[in-house]
Amino acid sequence: MKRFFVLISLALLSIGSLRAADATWLTNYDQALKQAAAEKKPLLIDFTGSDWCGWCIRLDKEVFSQPEFVSYAKENLVLLKLDFPRKKELPAEEKAQNSKLAKQYQIRGYPTIIVLDSKGQQIGQMGYQKGGAGPWIASLEKFTKQ
Repeated sequence: MKRFFVLISLALLSIGSLRAADATWLTNYDQALKQAAAEKKPLLIDFTGSDWCGWCIRLDKEVFSQPEFVSYAKENLVLLKLDFPRKKELPAEEKAQNSKLAKQYQIRGYPTIIVLDSKGQQIGQMGYQKGGAGPWIASLEKFTKQ
């Protein structure tokens, strides 16, 4: 019985450490562009309604929070989250930036994922896709591995 509790405790600790290793999402566009250029990595921009958009929430749960995506992103991407929440207030500067970029990239629905190359040129656009992190990454690589 003692061994059972030890195994359960270890399993719970493992699950907690997976969440602690989430991908790092920037919120400042200029900073993200500079980082993408410096690291010579594509920039993935997530236009999301994080607290109200069902498909955004599913994309986050099924892809962005999965260890496979987190590991892939750390090696291959710079991540930028541009949020349009309804239940929380963003700082005025961030809200203005996000609105300007939504107009610039002609965002018509959420989630919309815009992929830029390391020079800031748009190379792709995506959204939610069922199947989890593996298939989603494979679709992303159609743009990033050209």
